[in-house]
Amino acid sequence: MKKNTLSDRLLAYYDAHARILPFRVHPVPYHIWISEIMLQQTRMDTVLPYFERFIKKLPSVADLALVDDEVLMKLWEGLGYYSRARNLKRAAQAMMERNHGVLPQTARELEKLPGIGPYTAGAIASIAFGEPVPAIDGNVIRVFSRLYAYDGPTHNVKGKAHLQQLVAQVMPKDRPGDFNQAIMDLGSAICLPNGAPRCEVCPLKTDCLAVQKGNPLDYPVLAPKKQRRIEEWTVLLLLGHDEEGNEAIILETRPPKGLLAGLNQFPMLLGHCTEKQLRDWLKDQGLVATHACPLPPSRHQFSHVEWRMQGYLVVLSSQGTPLEGRSLLTKTQWRTVALPTAFRAYRSALDARWGF
Repeated sequence: MKKNTLSDRLLAYYDAHARILPFRVHPVPYHIWISEIMLQQTRMDTVLPYFERFIKKLPSVADLALVDDEVLMKLWEGLGYYSRARNLKRAAQAMMERNHGVLPQTARELEKLPGIGPYTAGAIASIAFGEPVPAIDGNVIRVFSRLYAYDGPTHNVKGKAHLQQLVAQVMPKDRPGDFNQAIMDLGSAICLPNGAPRCEVCPLKTDCLAVQKGNPLDYPVLAPKKQRRIEEWTVLLLLGHDEEGNEAIILETRPPKGLLAGLNQFPMLLGHCTEKQLRDWLKDQGLVATHACPLPPSRHQFSHVEWRMQGYLVVLSSQGTPLEGRSLLTKTQWRTVALPTAFRAYRSALDARWGF
């Protein structure tokens, strides 16, 4: 494969077909950083409205460093992987302390910030600052594994280092950011991961060894997928009363480490509880229910575990609501609180009850 031929073809494709994105039209380093963090594990069409709202609310590193955690979580609500949002704030605070709120301009320095790994550092450094450094993500792995018919492992350090070397060999020094983005666009639109790749319209089809061998779907070689662990939970919408006797919802905070660390949730019981088991639990908690009705089941998949949930809406007696470390939120407070996507069905149930 000739270096100039491949890179020229790829960039010509990019110039003609590049997606019009807000962080490309005006490539501000801060915007590129935020977009790359949001795009980790999340599709572009999902990210775009979140990006627009985020930048409108927090237009600078300084604003992000000072934002209230609850506001930040509300902005992030629905994107998942909430540690990304926390790391954004931590990184912004580090930049304010070390560099007056200015992003580092090299991949090596960017990797020193919370939440920025090799891929994200490479993407930011190349797109925002023109550093000729590869950004190896799933799209790049797929495109270059097929280009070179690379049948080695792609999920370990050695395999990724080999692919990074292949990318570096053909990366033009004058347009590294466009080159990286062109590979990403090619991987998302043409060199597809599932089903048949659109090889007939690929600008690199004459360079692609996998096409020449007639087996592009054999690449890349992926690690075997681990089965998700199944967990059963009972989600409780406990409606108590504030000091004025107004109906309010009880929430609690998840543990500071682990899945959905530190986020709000409805109280949850392990397993699928019967109504008798629910009433026994309420009694143990010192709670008295005047009404309890089951809610439809719901499922949510994380990377390593699947929650299979059933729910109950429980109206508690107005004779006091023991909290024991939990929070009691009124209707007004409920509108602004952030809650993980896993509880979307049960949030909707409460919204319907309260007329939202």
